[in-house]
Amino acid sequence: MRAATFMGQTPADLDPPVRGDPITGDRYYSQAWMRAEWERVWTRVWHIGGMAADLEEPGDYVVHHLMKESVVMIRQHDGSVKAFFNACKHRGNRLALGEFGVGNGLTCSYHGWHWGIDGTLEAVQDVSDFPQGNPCGKLRLNEIPCETWGGFIWFNMDKNARSLRDWLGFVVDQLAPYGMEKMTRVVALTAEVDCNWKIIRDNFNEAYHIPTLHPEIATHIDDDHADTVFEMYPNGHNRMVMKGGCPTGRLLSDVVQAPLDDILRFWELDPAEFAGRPSAARLALQKQRRALAPLKGYRHYSDLSDSQLTDYYHYTLFPNVTFTMAPDGFQVLRSEPHPTDPEKCIFDHWYMAHPIVGRDSVDGPTGTVPFEKAARIVCRHGDRTLGAVADQDLSVAVSQQLGLHSRGFEGGYLADQEKRVQRFHEILNDHIEGRA
Repeated sequence: MRAATFMGQTPADLDPPVRGDPITGDRYYSQAWMRAEWERVWTRVWHIGGMAADLEEPGDYVVHHLMKESVVMIRQHDGSVKAFFNACKHRGNRLALGEFGVGNGLTCSYHGWHWGIDGTLEAVQDVSDFPQGNPCGKLRLNEIPCETWGGFIWFNMDKNARSLRDWLGFVVDQLAPYGMEKMTRVVALTAEVDCNWKIIRDNFNEAYHIPTLHPEIATHIDDDHADTVFEMYPNGHNRMVMKGGCPTGRLLSDVVQAPLDDILRFWELDPAEFAGRPSAARLALQKQRRALAPLKGYRHYSDLSDSQLTDYYHYTLFPNVTFTMAPDGFQVLRSEPHPTDPEKCIFDHWYMAHPIVGRDSVDGPTGTVPFEKAARIVCRHGDRTLGAVADQDLSVAVSQQLGLHSRGFEGGYLADQEKRVQRFHEILNDHIEGRA
């Protein structure tokens, strides 16, 4: 495991020691754990609530449900976005029932109370019938912190939360060259999966599974842990960087194989030139992309570093969001708890992409898709593909959930390259036990 240096952080800073807290099976199925996570984690961290691009005009809103809570985020006249708990203060009826909406506020379907886009109560029936006096202009929906960054709307249920920028830390600066806010969500898949949300988190916090579950990437991504950068940040987030445009060090082959051969041809490089030295393709591809990007319509390459032109930067934000950054776009891989069952979760797989001049489609994790705002598709795991790699990741999730109940499982026995899994659970313990 090796770490890079960034903004004054030394390799030792980015590879902190872990305590070795036991990772027992009960945390994946216990109702008590589920309740503690709600009180100590989910109500105190920043969440992606939706896409900023979906709020085009004042009054436009998006809704996000998290367990049994619901939050509505509304574009204001000054361009900002406000977030409110999605419940009428009259009798508790949920105000916004769909995922999106437009208009000049929210009207309760039960008794017709109307709330303005700033959360102020504007109209009620029988206004003179309230012994407390006219509630209009007096009552406001419960507002919570809301910010935008990276093309997303974020909310936090903790009214005393630190700012989103402070919570993200220098991840903001690291991701700035990608121009995330300029991308379009072209894939939007949501599935209910029969596993605890942390099983998916554990998966994205290590690369040890890649040779087993994703053997096909060995020809064009270097998955060798000895040549991968692992970094763990003081704020609980982490990063893994894998070299792309070259085969893995595990692959004993002297020729360029598919799909790297076609990638090289697209960028006007001859795969035969790299016979006997396929790893040299990475640097050649970086130089060629830099030179030919304007001619081929890849204008977004101008802000990327040479490494970002080929390599894969995997960011996992505590507790439950992963961004997999690639030159042409990035995946959002999020797992959230099921509303009532700790042995289920809600898994989101989105793909955000830059436009490519001269093309009306983009290549992503689910294949070639139109370059247009994607309609959200909701399903159960197994009913449809969630993308080849995501399908592979989830292929073991259900059996792992079952195995964690076994008396034969006594806690994780982890390799050093799985250190981010260990640290994730220790940070989670710190939150649950009141140390964070």
